[in-house]
Amino acid sequence: MQAAPVRATAIPTFTDALRAVESLLMGSGQRTARRNAWTAVLEDRRRAKDRVEAQHVLEAVASRTS
Repeated sequence: MQAAPVRATAIPTFTDALRAVESLLMGSGQRTARRNAWTAVLEDRRRAKDRVEAQHVLEAVASRTS
């Protein structure tokens, strides 16, 4: 008799567990709002990083010309 094949199942991550709880507790509209808010936070961080890099470039150019 042959043993049944074992299938690998992915162990859910902490994030997956939080999303599952979130989906149970909140309606889809609230989930969408939270997702949009998080996307906005990430975009703000990206813009801030770009501003810092631009500032460094401007300071480097200004120091060369003076």
